[in-house]
Formats: sequence, structure tokens, C-alpha cells
Amino acid sequence: MTDDRTPTTDPPAGIRPPAPPGGASAPPGGPLNPPAGRPAPLSAALPPAPRRPAAPPRHPTDRRRPDRLAGRITRGGDGPCYGLVTDDGHEYALHGPGLGTVAAGSTVVVTVDPAAPPAACGPGTPVGVVRISVVR
Repeated sequence: MTDDRTPTTDPPAGIRPPAPPGGASAPPGGPLNPPAGRPAPLSAALPPAPRRPAAPPRHPTDRRRPDRLAGRITRGGDGPCYGLVTDDGHEYALHGPGLGTVAAGSTVVVTVDPAAPPAACGPGTPVGVVRISVVR
């Protein structure tokens, strides 16, 4: 005969024990010992929070190719001379024969050749152009 007041670890007949969170069953090897051939689970601990910088960076954090310029064409046409103003307001006098027609007001990315002999193409820093790509 059993005493009804004695606690048991078995659930009453017809009742299932609660499932682990997320609806998944517990792995057979336990949470820290996964079964053979299975990777260890990721840590449940949160990663440390990033620290706030003490001051702004001293140098630009984005790497920029020295042979690329981006901006708006101010003097367009059939070439070989074009004018370009970058977002920071720097003006360039572009020279590149055979590059085609580029409309004034176009936003472009320009690959330049600083070693090319500069031509007199108007106001701005003179640079030789290898390629002009119209962005919009």
C-alpha cells in the first residue's frame, strides 16, 4: 500500500512533463555535452557591450582609394575636358580624351591617373581620367 502524501517524480497517468523552451526536446547528451558528431551549442550568455569611444577618431575610418573621385559634373560635354566638384567642395579639372559625352549635373565616379600630364581644362586641381562611370 502507498501513502498518497508521499511525493513522486513520476507525473500522473495521462499527463506529460513540460517541454523545454522553444518546443525543442533536450539533447540526449545534455546542454554542455552534445551527442557525437554535433557541434557544441552557442553560449547563452550575452556578449559584452561595446565601450563608448573616448574621442572621435583622428583619421578617417573608411578606406578610400586614392585613384577614385566621386562627385557632380559641373562642366560636361563631349570632352576631353570636364569639371567635377566632390561632396566636400573640392573642384577638379578632368582631362580624358575619348571618354564620350557626360552631361553637366551627372553624379559620377571617376578613376583618375595622377601620373598623367595635366592639361589646361579650367579651374580646379588638374587630373587625368582613366574612366568615368555615371551613377545617376
